[in-house]
Amino acid sequence: MEKESRPSWDNPMQFVLACVSYAVGLGNVWRFPYLCQMHGGGGFMIPYLIMLFVEGIPLFYMELAIGQKMRLGSIGAWSTISPYLGGLGIASVVTSLYLCLYYNVINAWSFWYLFHSFQAVLPWSDCPVNSNQTAYLEECEVATPTQYFFFRETLNISSSIDENGGVHMGQALCLLLAWLIVYLFIVKGVKSTGKVVYFTATFPYVVLIIYLIRGVTLHGALNGVKYMFTPKMEQLANPQTWINAATQIFFSLGLGFGSLIAFASYNHHNNNFENQAIVVSLINSGTSIFASIVTFSIYGFKATFNYESCLERTRLLLLNTFDLAEDAVHIDNISFWITELNRTQPEQFAAIASRVETCSLEAELDTAVEGTGLAFIVYSEAIKNMPAAQLWSVLYFVMLLLLGMGSMLGNVTAIITPLRDFKVLARSLSNETLNGLVCLFCLLLGFGFTTRSGNYWFTMFNEYGATFSLLFIVLLEIVTVSYIYGLKRFEKDIEDMLGRRPNWYWKIMWVAVSPLLLISLFVFYILNYIQGGTPTYQAWNKDMGRSVVKEYPVYGQVFIALLLMSSVSCVPLTALYAFCTRHQRGVPVREHAGRSVTSTV
Repeated sequence: MEKESRPSWDNPMQFVLACVSYAVGLGNVWRFPYLCQMHGGGGFMIPYLIMLFVEGIPLFYMELAIGQKMRLGSIGAWSTISPYLGGLGIASVVTSLYLCLYYNVINAWSFWYLFHSFQAVLPWSDCPVNSNQTAYLEECEVATPTQYFFFRETLNISSSIDENGGVHMGQALCLLLAWLIVYLFIVKGVKSTGKVVYFTATFPYVVLIIYLIRGVTLHGALNGVKYMFTPKMEQLANPQTWINAATQIFFSLGLGFGSLIAFASYNHHNNNFENQAIVVSLINSGTSIFASIVTFSIYGFKATFNYESCLERTRLLLLNTFDLAEDAVHIDNISFWITELNRTQPEQFAAIASRVETCSLEAELDTAVEGTGLAFIVYSEAIKNMPAAQLWSVLYFVMLLLLGMGSMLGNVTAIITPLRDFKVLARSLSNETLNGLVCLFCLLLGFGFTTRSGNYWFTMFNEYGATFSLLFIVLLEIVTVSYIYGLKRFEKDIEDMLGRRPNWYWKIMWVAVSPLLLISLFVFYILNYIQGGTPTYQAWNKDMGRSVVKEYPVYGQVFIALLLMSSVSCVPLTALYAFCTRHQRGVPVREHAGRSVTSTV
């Protein structure tokens, strides 16, 4: 593709906002707070920030530099560096395709909850009654109203992956709406995306600020914030803490998908991507910390509410069992009365001992939840107990939608940009047609996630569709740039764009620190997968009202293996194809992009 014919961002701010909108996503809201909770609260910030500077920012910088210099999508960029590396770009496109298939399903769930928020009583506040109108549904009573609404009303989930069912029409329509909006956002390519990001990148912060103001004023919110910032330094000795910090930085910035290369390819040649890489990375990590304060204030409110409800149930049990004055027992002296009554009236107390709950605020705060469980169950449970619950529900799910849609812009661009770089497609299909076909293809495949067993396939894609391949892709990227293309040549390309060479910090990270860290993560992932035994998933048990662990059937395990290998295998297969093709043409095998990129774009 000729440089002159390539569209570009109207101004650098559009590019920065596009990167922010893409990088700041649902993981900042539901993954980072969970990791803080699991790994020592404020103590987790130490490995997280270290990994940001030794892994996140250098790799982010590298991908922006490649995209801006080549002015091509991932397939074209890596093919330019070496014809044997075109598969690296294809692997990125395949991984982005897997992500697009299931990521927009989350946006469909957000639409479902948003539409149900416009009711006098939120539908997840109470259990529905049975067909006889005589009692609440048993499945809901043994679970909770929020769990029932998510698993039964939203997903209509089956009891296992083997039990299939028809498409949930409500979810299918929400998914159709989600893909229609994504298409409208990208219909004109970078020209329409550049306008949309002004809203998708900024409005979530408005909602977060509103939620922060509301959150810290809730009863018990400070208990959650205090819990977050109280460091448990012993967690620093846990290797898993450092591994989770590194992987969180890695995935939060969206490395390896090809989205950053695609976005940067629309920059002007002399754009200062170095400063932009630092700014976007810091904004992304700052958003994670800011969102955690909001989340932990909600956690504190929910935990305090549950703790005091537990104490109140115990108080009523004591008042109904023993001859006590009502004003003598209150939630502040429950422990005293339990001890006193057990000492003075042991026989009577023994009769109710099994019904006396153990109430602990610390235990409530220690209950760690991530992913959809946090976004659609824990938050929903907290929202229903707030005054003006409908307002806060609408704001929350609008924020989730914007975060999800912002990330989808980058995910779809990572697919469309490399396709557009193929001259055959560029000449035969307009932007609108190509973009529409990609969205339609993803929509049709995505309908599979709206069936009764769809959530189990969603979980499979979420856990196995990207992690392994992204570690492989980014490791190969940095090895290619540092040792195949050559760091000296890469420095010259950066000097050509910025007017200066990268300093010693960037070079040390690219040549040594980041590759070693990625190799360690890659090896750890493989060992962890092998030692984990047969892959398992969480299946909903309607009789117990909770999820139970089940092993994937044989066909599920085969599909997981295909997910793990399908994108990675693109690299050797494409290299083999390039070798055979060049060998037939009589081109020397060692002839690759040892020449400067300047001469090949």
